[in-house]
Amino acid sequence: MTAAPTARPTLAHCGAIALGTPKLETSLTFFRDVLGMEEVERIGDTVYLRGYQELKHHSLVLFQNDEATVDSYSFRVSRPEDLDLFYDELSRQGVDVAELPAGHQAGRGAAVRFVVPHAGHAFELYYDIDAPEAPAEISSRLKSNSSRRRGLGVRRLDHYNIQAAAENVGQAEQWLQDTLGFKRREYVYVPDNDFLIASWTSVTSQVHDLAIAMSLTNEDAQLHHVAFNIENHSDLLVAADTLRDLDVTFHCGPGKHGIGQAMYLYLEEPGSGHRIELYSGSYHIFDPDWEALGWTPAEPDGMTWFGQELDVTQDGSMASSTNSVSSVKSLLGQQATGASV
Repeated sequence: MTAAPTARPTLAHCGAIALGTPKLETSLTFFRDVLGMEEVERIGDTVYLRGYQELKHHSLVLFQNDEATVDSYSFRVSRPEDLDLFYDELSRQGVDVAELPAGHQAGRGAAVRFVVPHAGHAFELYYDIDAPEAPAEISSRLKSNSSRRRGLGVRRLDHYNIQAAAENVGQAEQWLQDTLGFKRREYVYVPDNDFLIASWTSVTSQVHDLAIAMSLTNEDAQLHHVAFNIENHSDLLVAADTLRDLDVTFHCGPGKHGIGQAMYLYLEEPGSGHRIELYSGSYHIFDPDWEALGWTPAEPDGMTWFGQELDVTQDGSMASSTNSVSSVKSLLGQQATGASV
């Protein structure tokens, strides 16, 4: 028998996002004491946190920085050998890729870092990561929990939503599919020319582990939001009530998306201004022959099934799909060539 070819490398799930904040202690208090994440480790001005159902070392890295920034979006690969296979593939494509030593992030093994072609976001891939036990005072009798539920009950990191310049979204999304194995689940497009506005993609059964959309300021390497999962819709309403009383700034919600069908609450993290989404519900995709569902900007049900809509803000965030087709076309202008669905 001939040897089977080496299987294509794959991603397992979102790993961790590393956020720079000018007010580290304010950000830490918000994520740890209000949202209820566990502070796993602190080294100088860098803090590692996880949700109460995350058994691995961390899913959030906070570090002191003069300005709010995103250092990296991490993904865990499916097998140890996938790290080398992705490195080889990225090198073959001419993508600049750096090898990071074990411990570059605390509790994590060796990783590779690169910038996503066409979009400009810094991704890191890794496999090895520690799974420390929580301190006895917050440990849970539920073996699938890393710790007891505290605060508003963030369970885990859910997904990233990133943005790129309008003319780059289609090419970047295609690269994410072809190289990293993301599958398009739902998308928004301009029907006149099949121009891609936004795409919800995943490597798991979720509707999206990674969404990518056009930036209305036409900039690459933008973060729209990072989402953290909470258990149910009632918890989201309790979170809204609690956060309102703490004077946390809401960007929109509570409401329900049409795309993904999750309940949402978008808010401004008080230490950095990063947009955070609290996310609950949604559906899972198990069909191997799933066909991506397309929406147009003229269909407002996509972004907002009910609830408050997300408006354009000064930080370059994407507006809801209630933007008219004409306004989208006006923004795109002649850029709507070469980046079709």
